[in-house]
Amino acid sequence: MAEEHVPADLWFDPLCPWAWMTSRWLLEVEKVRPVQPRWHVMSLAVLNEDKDVPEDYRKLLKEEAWWGVRVAIAAEQRLGNEVLGPFYTALGTRFHTRGESRGLETIAAALADSGLPADLIEAAESTDYDEALRESHHDGMDRVGQEVGTPVISVEGVSFFGPVVSPAPKGEAAGKLWDGVLLVAATDGFFELKRSRTRDPIFD
Repeated sequence: MAEEHVPADLWFDPLCPWAWMTSRWLLEVEKVRPVQPRWHVMSLAVLNEDKDVPEDYRKLLKEEAWWGVRVAIAAEQRLGNEVLGPFYTALGTRFHTRGESRGLETIAAALADSGLPADLIEAAESTDYDEALRESHHDGMDRVGQEVGTPVISVEGVSFFGPVVSPAPKGEAAGKLWDGVLLVAATDGFFELKRSRTRDPIFD
């Protein structure tokens, strides 16, 4: 009898390179542990809209940060949650692995890469899906509190920010990290384990 796969929900903003690293790790975990990733959208623009951030980041949050997440949530609303994984992979590959611009042309290309309707790009500059976007965002963030960002992972009632890792472990190394993260996160009263980052995201 096949082992039952446990859903592992991950909230991402496609702009975040660290969420991208974690998402690629989770796909590696899926190969070696009975885990089924499920993808959800959060928004750095929503997370930081009332916070004091540097002016250049504020400009990003007012423009580019809305485009990808709006298109992602529109795709999910129209076609179902299962389209988010392929779209995120297509978009993240262009944003992070290839270093392409975070503009509308790149998002439109990612829609084509993942076989999604081209007219979904219209959601990028529309507020029609913002309520659904905020609901998805708060569904993830309310599980871990407001002091963190993306990614958030939730599995079997245990939720946590991260892990922040570079490069993304592969094979059994990915599985061992998963085992350790779950062990720590599920410990009653455990809240934080952190050290300074000494390298940038290392993309494959």
